[in-house]
Amino acid sequence: MQSLFSLPVFFQSLSSALNVLTAMLAPALLLSATGSFVISTSNRLGRVVDRVRVLSARMETMLRNENEGVFDQAHHDAIARQMELQSHRATLLMRTLVALYIASGFFVLTSVSIGFLSIFSAKWATIPVVFGVAGAVMLLVAAIRQIAEARLALDGLHDEIDFLKRLSPRARS
Repeated sequence: MQSLFSLPVFFQSLSSALNVLTAMLAPALLLSATGSFVISTSNRLGRVVDRVRVLSARMETMLRNENEGVFDQAHHDAIARQMELQSHRATLLMRTLVALYIASGFFVLTSVSIGFLSIFSAKWATIPVVFGVAGAVMLLVAAIRQIAEARLALDGLHDEIDFLKRLSPRARS
C-alpha cells in the first residue's frame, strides 16, 4: 500500500516532474494571451460607451432645438443610425468578453487537470486535451467576434464621414 505522502512512480525522477510542470505552463501562457485580449476588448467597450454618451448629448441638444422650432431630420437620422450601430457593437463586445472568460476557465481547467492527472492517474489524459481544445475554440470565437466588431466600427466611421460629406455642400450655401 502506498503512503498518502509518497510520490507516484512517474515523479521519481526530476525530469518527469519537470515535464508535468512544463505541460502545466502551456495553458498558463494561453491564459496570459487571453487576459491581454480581455483588456483590449474591455477598452473597446469603454470607447463604445463614451461614443454613446456623446451621441446622446447631441440627440438631447437636437430635441431641445426642436422645441425651439429648429429641427434637422437628416442629422437626427444619422445620430439614430450611429446609436443603433453602437448598441450592436456593445452587444458583440460583451459576447466577446464572455467567450474570453470561458476560454480562460478552460485554460485554467487544462492546467489543473494536468496537475491532478499527473498525481492520480494518467488513464484520463484526454481530459486536459479536451479542455485545452475547448479553450482554443473559445479564443477563436472571440477573435472572430472581435473582427466583426472592428468591421462595425469601420462601417460606423464611413457612415459618419459620408454624412459629413453630404452636409458640407449645404453648409457652404
